[in-house]
Amino acid sequence: MTHPLRALRALFVLLTLVAAVVTPTALAAAADAPRLQAAAGARPVIVEVEGDAANGFGITYADGSSIYPPTDSEARAECGEYDTWKARIVCRVEVRTWYRDLADLKRSLAWVRAHG
Repeated sequence: MTHPLRALRALFVLLTLVAAVVTPTALAAAADAPRLQAAAGARPVIVEVEGDAANGFGITYADGSSIYPPTDSEARAECGEYDTWKARIVCRVEVRTWYRDLADLKRSLAWVRAHG
């Protein structure tokens, strides 16, 4: 039987080795991120989110363009058109996540504008 402290020590050594390998790789990837984004075409910057899930969101980008995703009820109705139960559930979860994230982003942008 292995002594509990010996098992903890082995776990600590293993985690230390993993961190020693992963950390430099992650730092290198983070340093390359701006270059990779420029090469792949930078993702658009969202500057404003209006509305809510029930009435629909409006998303405005820094370049002046905007999109208007369907309302929550429209998106759920579209999910109902999928053939399998699993596909309908996956779609509904994606819709809920999308609108939750848009509401979070809207609050975050408002906070940044209010606090500088």
